[in-house]
Amino acid sequence: MKILLLTTLIGLAPLVSAAEKDWIKLYNGQDLTGWQTTGNWLPQKDGSLLIQPRPGEKGWQRYGAYLWSKQKYKDFVLHVEYKYPPGGNSGVFFRVGDLKNPVQSGIEAQILDSTKKKGKMGPHDHGGIIRTVGASKNMSKNPGEWNQMIVTCKSQHLLVELNSEKIVDIQLDKTPMKDRPLEGYIGLQDHGEPNNLFFRNIKIKRL
Repeated sequence: MKILLLTTLIGLAPLVSAAEKDWIKLYNGQDLTGWQTTGNWLPQKDGSLLIQPRPGEKGWQRYGAYLWSKQKYKDFVLHVEYKYPPGGNSGVFFRVGDLKNPVQSGIEAQILDSTKKKGKMGPHDHGGIIRTVGASKNMSKNPGEWNQMIVTCKSQHLLVELNSEKIVDIQLDKTPMKDRPLEGYIGLQDHGEPNNLFFRNIKIKRL
């Protein structure tokens, strides 16, 4: 039995290795290679990344302080893990055409401590697509716990999974996002003080 199990595991190893090869690490766990920002994004010893707005840095319209990929992406699967403080606010941006105006030229999946939210989730609650649609259910983890978001974009199809549950499944051409670019930059939002959030395992797979 042990020999059979070992043989099976050895046989599966190349498949697992091949699957991992498709993923590109956007954050290497050490520095901001591949990114651009004026914000205070701080690599941590455990391989995570902390956004800690500097004193006086308030509000979300400081677009240069967001963490932006240097490359553009079109069709992809994006994997991000993060944890927020009580009331914490951030966002995952994608397909952003103009870094000076990401709100009007891209799409944002909301990151927000919505653990106390009751009733229907709106576009500005956790996992919602801003100005478009709310999450189908509240999958928010408690502050200080790691959340996992997976965003899949293929042409006009957008799928968002939060903590292993599908929460958004839409056709963009049937929403207010219908005229947004189908290719653009990936970004993480610096929402200003006091929003200190940790991110890790930021990776992407091109489709």
